[in-house]
Amino acid sequence: MQYAVASAALSTAYPLRFWSRAMAVENGDMTAWSIAQIQQQMRVGQLSARALTEAYLQRITEVDQSGPAINSIIEMNPDAIEIAQRLDDERAAGAVRGPLHGVPVLIKDNIDTADSMQTTAGSLALEGRIAARDAHVVERMRAAGAVLLGKTNLSEWANFRSMRSTSGWSSRGGQTRNPHVLDSSPCGSSSGSGAAVAAQLCAVAVGTETDGSVVCPANSNGIVGMKPTLGLVSRSGIIPIAHSQDTAGPMGRSVADVAALLEAMTGSDPRDSATASSPSAVDYLQYLDDRALRGARLGIARNFFGFDERVDALMEESIQALRHLGAEIVDPIDLPTSRAYDGSEYEVLLYEFKADLNAYLANMRPGSWPRSLAELIDFNVANAARVMPYFGQEIFLQAQQKGSLSDRAYRDALAKNHRLSREEGIDAAIAKYQLDAIAAPTGGPAWSIDLVNGDDYGGGCSSPAAVSGYPHITVPAGIIHELPVGLSFFAGAWSEPKLIALAHAFERGTEALRAPRFLPSVTE
Repeated sequence: MQYAVASAALSTAYPLRFWSRAMAVENGDMTAWSIAQIQQQMRVGQLSARALTEAYLQRITEVDQSGPAINSIIEMNPDAIEIAQRLDDERAAGAVRGPLHGVPVLIKDNIDTADSMQTTAGSLALEGRIAARDAHVVERMRAAGAVLLGKTNLSEWANFRSMRSTSGWSSRGGQTRNPHVLDSSPCGSSSGSGAAVAAQLCAVAVGTETDGSVVCPANSNGIVGMKPTLGLVSRSGIIPIAHSQDTAGPMGRSVADVAALLEAMTGSDPRDSATASSPSAVDYLQYLDDRALRGARLGIARNFFGFDERVDALMEESIQALRHLGAEIVDPIDLPTSRAYDGSEYEVLLYEFKADLNAYLANMRPGSWPRSLAELIDFNVANAARVMPYFGQEIFLQAQQKGSLSDRAYRDALAKNHRLSREEGIDAAIAKYQLDAIAAPTGGPAWSIDLVNGDDYGGGCSSPAAVSGYPHITVPAGIIHELPVGLSFFAGAWSEPKLIALAHAFERGTEALRAPRFLPSVTE
């Protein structure tokens, strides 16, 4: 049974349109197909990886580079069709690697690929740079049979350069736009990945998150996004912000697609000690259960309500939907420490950014690029007209002033983060209320792009899971004035199977996913 969550009070002047996967197959719209539909069509010989790759390349030309001009892709892979053809040949010979075999995937431009594509974090400071080795997550996806279609634009340096930055803008890639309403923010920093998935420019995409950079663009672009447990996915070969919070995460148009991509991304990596406990070859698709909400105890984190009355109203409908689908709602629950570590989180990020970025830049293959944060700061000053036309680099300057990771200030801040977000935060709430997961609004509707004043975040719930290193999934919950809003589920470490099950059941029971309409503005 399905429960409608888009109320008349929140509807717009335009009729909302479901993403009908069945209709997409009937109409031959392969760019809207799920991974399961892609595999089914390939199994029966009605589709090839090459044909699908060519269809996405054509749509990118029509939608991203012209037409609505989403500008979500920073670079295409010139080898994509050749890779697809090789995978078709493998299939014809009877070898199918798994759910991702022949599936076109886009990845964020802070993830190393040792091929024809650059890895620049969107910055002109690294323009022309080719990585010496694939990131571990790329190695895993190649082994799973994914077709690397290209790289997505992002908020430059993963949105950790200025306090007045604009999500989706980079000096190399320009401004990414939200495909639902083109003058609205795609959110950052995985803005290109989120917008590209929503605009049907790939089957699935990979983003990265330090705090909110997967779940916020998923929320704003109306898709599913998951930030895994820290250590489930390797961080090696990804341009860093902070090792205590950084992780790559899957983004897709359904929980099932996200689960399929997550399986391909995970696994232990000798280059990243945090992955020592990461399970390999977990079939996350087995946890897709339409009835998973029946009897599930969900705590409602009211700490994250109240920033927008329209979001609150939509969340109340979502809570009623959860009840209707069988969940036992514990409302409210207490997460008293959710705001207590804002200052210590930022302190940790500054320290770790300096240390981690210096290590990454120093280990790049020889070239003329900056080899340290100090040299990067100098490059930006020397090229300010091109690199800093709208906002500066005050976060870089603050990080450069920090000492080493042996400083007492850093160690105390990190310990405070973990204590307040874990044992006195998520872990305490899960134990006290005997919860399966915690639910809250992921964020609000996207704000207008403003290159002069920067982003205008309203609110959201990304920090507890980000700071603790615990998993977090967001799934579409409804629309406010043509702009999507998501519902979040988060829980303790390594709870991905449970969160996937709960999010899938909510998704199936509400069908709140909507295709973008590429409106110029909300008034159009």
